[in-house]
Amino acid sequence: MNIDTIIKEALDEDIIDPTGKIASGDHSSLSIFGDSKIGFARLLVKDTGVLAGVELAKKIFDAVDSSLEVKILLNDGDNIKPGDIVLTVSGNICSLLRAERLVLNFMQRMSGIATTTAKYVDAVKGTSCKILDTRKTTPNLREIEKWSVRIGGGYNHRFGLYDMIMLKDNHVDFAGGIANAIINANDYLIKNRINIDIEVETRNLNEVKQVLSIGLVKRIMLDNFKPEDVKIAVELINNRFETEASGGITLETIKNYAETGVDYISVGALTHSVKSLDLSFKATI
Repeated sequence: MNIDTIIKEALDEDIIDPTGKIASGDHSSLSIFGDSKIGFARLLVKDTGVLAGVELAKKIFDAVDSSLEVKILLNDGDNIKPGDIVLTVSGNICSLLRAERLVLNFMQRMSGIATTTAKYVDAVKGTSCKILDTRKTTPNLREIEKWSVRIGGGYNHRFGLYDMIMLKDNHVDFAGGIANAIINANDYLIKNRINIDIEVETRNLNEVKQVLSIGLVKRIMLDNFKPEDVKIAVELINNRFETEASGGITLETIKNYAETGVDYISVGALTHSVKSLDLSFKATI
């Protein structure tokens, strides 16, 4: 989903009653300040990690009220610690308060994803392996969550079902085997004049050998392999195709996988089970 659309819908969620029974608006703020009072606030850090969402915050403030004056003090990708000030913003108080929660919700989650990603990236330093995200994202927020992965030093896997063919276990089983799945996928691309890569998931070394006998793919995924089996598979593949390890790989085990020579490791935990970083938005009196 487009970033501007996400922002608009998120802001509307806060001020528009979907039943139409209640008048639209931030009645908490309007009842106290009206439309004219000016205020000043700071976005403060209360946690340690990697900052993400600053550029998005700027877009949110602008969408709420283009007259708000935002001063950026820290940038996406910066290491942060408690007490740091990310930005200051001044302008209409009602606008500041309307933007507050959306800015915090996004920045806290984005910073959590970036921080987690950075830990995985750091764990494979000294190898040529790249860390990938997956499609295990929050519905309609994939663009923002994958943006956070890039800020943390990771790389994006496919964005959706449209930009890569990934033949997973169910595709293979429904197709009657790896050979049928790969051949059907290639025929489909040729027939429909679609130019995208094909990746095939393998569950064991025998399936790796089946793929090698057929070819016609860009990347081979080694799903739920042990590190020693990944190493054997990488040697069998011998750079004929890209390689990706996935499934049950943790911070504690990822270096062992990276040292096998595998090209990529995909980690669903980058987006589906992260702890948000603690940030706060405080008025300055």
